Amino acid sequence: MSSPPQAAPKSGAGADRLFRLVTAGAAWLVLVLLGGAAASMAWSGRLAFETFGWKFITSSDWDAVGGHFGALVPIYGTLVTSVIALLIAVPVSIGIALFLTDIAPRWTRGPIGMAIELLAAIPSIIYGMWGLFVFAPFMAAHVEPWLNDHLGPLPVIGALFAGPPIGIGLLTASIVLGIMIIPFISAVARDVFNAVPPSLKEAAVALGSTRWEILSRVTLPFTRSAIVGAIFLGLGRALGETMAVTFVLGNAHDLSASLLMPSNSIAAAIANEFTEADTELYRSSLIALAFLLFVVTFLVLTAAKLMLMRIGRLQGRTH
Repeated sequence: MSSPPQAAPKSGAGADRLFRLVTAGAAWLVLVLLGGAAASMAWSGRLAFETFGWKFITSSDWDAVGGHFGALVPIYGTLVTSVIALLIAVPVSIGIALFLTDIAPRWTRGPIGMAIELLAAIPSIIYGMWGLFVFAPFMAAHVEPWLNDHLGPLPVIGALFAGPPIGIGLLTASIVLGIMIIPFISAVARDVFNAVPPSLKEAAVALGSTRWEILSRVTLPFTRSAIVGAIFLGLGRALGETMAVTFVLGNAHDLSASLLMPSNSIAAAIANEFTEADTELYRSSLIALAFLLFVVTFLVLTAAKLMLMRIGRLQGRTH
């Protein structure tokens, strides 16, 4: 018998090396583009950093006429609205995912899941218009007066809910933002919950576990790392949202502890004022804001990665 040809293994090895080089090049290209974007923003915003130094981050002044710019209010508004949006969206999203995977009748799971995912397809400007013309008047007429009257006089937390019930402000923007990120977190959570091995749930049932015990002691612990990733995915979406927040946040460069007062965010400030930037320092300050948003997002994603690595190590110790 004749020996098999040797060309096929060599050809296969060459194709494998080519595939490895192409995929590695694609990965490095993303890093190069990311670094280039960050360097470009830092270079274009250098005038603001050179002029104001650290005061650009710690100052709340934003005077376009006088040429004094500080990023504290946009940074504060971005972080506060994103955190409150997460506090609203995370329990609702996990509840939706648990309901669709373990509780809802099978015939309802498809339509309900599709309806929730359609929320992610709605343009952000639609959310903003709905928030401005429908939700903000509702907040001003029914929610904020109650918060001001009942929670405003309380010590410690009263400062968060004291202020005129005008409808637009940090609280309204946070709720609209929370509604926007619900479909992102719930979609990932539902897919993760569906990936839980049925044998684990069947074993828990055989041991006499209730439905709540299965969800809290089997489903959630098994998917903990993926849920953390979904939460930070929603946080990244919230940090960069522009149009919806612009409509209902108030776009005021005022630093206030009250959630009922108008404020500003980094993305909203850039969108609103970039066309009005008539001086080099003004434009540089807005680009420096964009660089700070990049830094904040990078730090959030880094924290998410470190948390996922820690969770992975802890799970490795317990298995």
